[in-house]
Amino acid sequence: MNLRPCAIFFEMTVSEVRQRYLDFFEKRGHTVIPSAPIVPENDPTTLFTSSGMQPLVPYLLGQPHPEGSRIVNAQKCFRAEDIEEVGDNRHTTFFEMLGNWSLGDYFKKEQLAWFFEFMTSKEEGLGLDPRRLYVTVFNGDTESNMSADTASVEIWEKLFSEKNIDAKYIELDTEENAAEVGMQQGRIFAYGAKKNWWSRAGIPTKMPAGEIGGPDSEVFYDFGTPHDTKFGKECHPNCDCGRFVEIGNSVFMQFIKQKDGTFAELPKKNVDFGGGLERLTAAANHNPDIFSIDVFNDARMETNEKTKLFERKNISPQEYAEEFTEAYRIVLDHIRAATFMLASNITPSNTEQGYVLRRLIRRAFLKSRRIGAGEKIFVDIAATYAKAYKNTYPRLTQNLEKIQNELCKENEQFSKTLAKAIKGLWKLFNDDSKDLSEKMNGQILFKFFTTEGFPPELILEQYNNYRKQEKLS
Repeated sequence: MNLRPCAIFFEMTVSEVRQRYLDFFEKRGHTVIPSAPIVPENDPTTLFTSSGMQPLVPYLLGQPHPEGSRIVNAQKCFRAEDIEEVGDNRHTTFFEMLGNWSLGDYFKKEQLAWFFEFMTSKEEGLGLDPRRLYVTVFNGDTESNMSADTASVEIWEKLFSEKNIDAKYIELDTEENAAEVGMQQGRIFAYGAKKNWWSRAGIPTKMPAGEIGGPDSEVFYDFGTPHDTKFGKECHPNCDCGRFVEIGNSVFMQFIKQKDGTFAELPKKNVDFGGGLERLTAAANHNPDIFSIDVFNDARMETNEKTKLFERKNISPQEYAEEFTEAYRIVLDHIRAATFMLASNITPSNTEQGYVLRRLIRRAFLKSRRIGAGEKIFVDIAATYAKAYKNTYPRLTQNLEKIQNELCKENEQFSKTLAKAIKGLWKLFNDDSKDLSEKMNGQILFKFFTTEGFPPELILEQYNNYRKQEKLS
């Protein structure tokens, strides 16, 4: 039974998509700027650069950019809040965000038309089928007296019309309503402030006086995969079933909040666009699994090879396939993120960036152990990423030996922690003075987690092993 994904080579690579995007906007008057470091400079309020706009906040707030009013780049990003999301077909912790910005220059008409052209043009862009593209817009907000973004709706209707596509407009407003009523053969969907408004403070009513923000318009690619009803009765662009994947978001910063709570239009309006490079590459190849793009090819093959003869016998084939798929995606993602962090001189520790790095490595360790790959595979996977990014991010190759040594060191340390904790757990299990239910209370589990660094899921695994042994005896 072969349940593992095969290595498939696609027409368009991450490097090709990145270069096409930069070239496209450079041709339209944008200056290409380099990626900022993954650890923000002179910003103690956040651990990592999590979006392309983050390093550009001073310029979006009005400071002149040294490179002019039109800029474009590919930014290295990391989002710690997505760690638990990794395992599906589209989430990663580390990613590259393609971004273009207008600092008081062009606005909605140019931005939406250019991105649509980049997505659909076979000559200069990705050559996506426009019939697979669906868009969302801002539906207004009654609490803040903000009107719906009808200007973006009109632009999208015109763009789809030029491709002979009927772009029906549907007001969904909330995800809950969308899951009830479905898409109704729509193409342009209006959601409320929670989905289609941007400001650093969130929705309009939460913005302080002096804060800028505005509506956004997101583009989703339809992979056509079956809808999973556990995510709602009906599918829609913001559904989490995996059929639709967001590939770009144009934020239109056009308002500033006044002291009296009302909003005024900014004298200079900005455009902040962000699109996930990996997701755009997956769309270009019409493959819903982001882990099938080229930068993961060698890492995926390494993982498949190391787990070729391993199989969990105590679960069904379908459960095994699902567990393997989730685990190998987590290993591929976490070690890629760890490789970039280590190349940026972050080392595992119990504080700040080092704590997040340690969590990634240890989580990958447990998942690789679960599917029989073993932690020694990490050094080989790191080498595949150094090779995949050697032309764009040479620091990975230059620091590969250090990266591999740190991975080995952290794994050795965690192995000792696990061995010690497992020994302590089994001593506790075999203590006849207490019932097993007493031994597994929250206080004891918390102690093992905080003092030994022993993850809850591994405590549960050892508990189940003990119960099985009890039954056999």
